[in-house]
Amino acid sequence: MDDQLLDARGLKCPLPVLKARKRLRDLGAGEVLTVLADDPMAPLDLEHLAQEDGHALLAIAQEGDHFVARLRKGSA
Repeated sequence: MDDQLLDARGLKCPLPVLKARKRLRDLGAGEVLTVLADDPMAPLDLEHLAQEDGHALLAIAQEGDHFVARLRKGSA
């Protein structure tokens, strides 16, 4: 199955993580959400989201002027 994509570029904290949390709720366990964000706090916020909600942060990297994060939804 293809990753789901959330383009949160242009949104400021806390909107990228709030939108990611909402999108993850709609996914099935094991599905992957790719988040694009340019807010400097997004990497830390997404890492905390994964830890708090039981998801796996597969990768996070800066690509040009934005970050790309991949989260796999946990079973909880």
